[in-house]
Amino acid sequence: MSSFKDFNKAWKGKEKTVGDQIKSIFGREKPLRYRLAMAHYKINSMSRRLEVYLERLKGRDKELFEKVVDALIGKDMTRASIYANEVAELRKVAKALLMVQVALEQISLRLETIREIGEVAAYLGPVVGVIKEVRGAIRTVLPEVGIELGEVQDMLQETMMEAGEMLGTGAASVYTGPEARKIIEEARVIAEQRMKESFPSLPAIPSATQPESSKVTADSP
Repeated sequence: MSSFKDFNKAWKGKEKTVGDQIKSIFGREKPLRYRLAMAHYKINSMSRRLEVYLERLKGRDKELFEKVVDALIGKDMTRASIYANEVAELRKVAKALLMVQVALEQISLRLETIREIGEVAAYLGPVVGVIKEVRGAIRTVLPEVGIELGEVQDMLQETMMEAGEMLGTGAASVYTGPEARKIIEEARVIAEQRMKESFPSLPAIPSATQPESSKVTADSP
């Protein structure tokens, strides 16, 4: 019973005396609900930044796509292939970012649920696992976002461990468990669909060294 009371205090924040308020100015102690709110805010902020970056990639993709078409109209297959390769590389980055964005959206929803029901120890483990996974996928493309995700991961991991200790259940260690893998797989499926909707397939490009009847189809997203 005492462990539940301790958790309840940590979750809501205890009644503060004047002395406690002074200490809080210099101390780092925060109620669990506050930490989750901060993590939720940071996740949503990163998701919006990814949206802006993806819009820039879509604009660049459109420019390159038009250059591929112009080169094909001009029967310059070498130039068409060069631009098509650039499109393919750009779309690899876009696909990775879309997967991360979808995963962040799912993390945001999960954090909202946790804040409402207070089941930190039981439901936060998969969230930490997903963050760890997407952090690895994005840190080579947008290092600053990878760093921020690392900070959120540490914050949530600390929160989860503290909640587990207070409730006497121990910290969940399912960072890469079935639930986390399920969220990642769902994010990949949704990202694939968004790629098809946002990035049109490239036209078939004849090889520059073969007759025009022999076609080389560019990779679709």
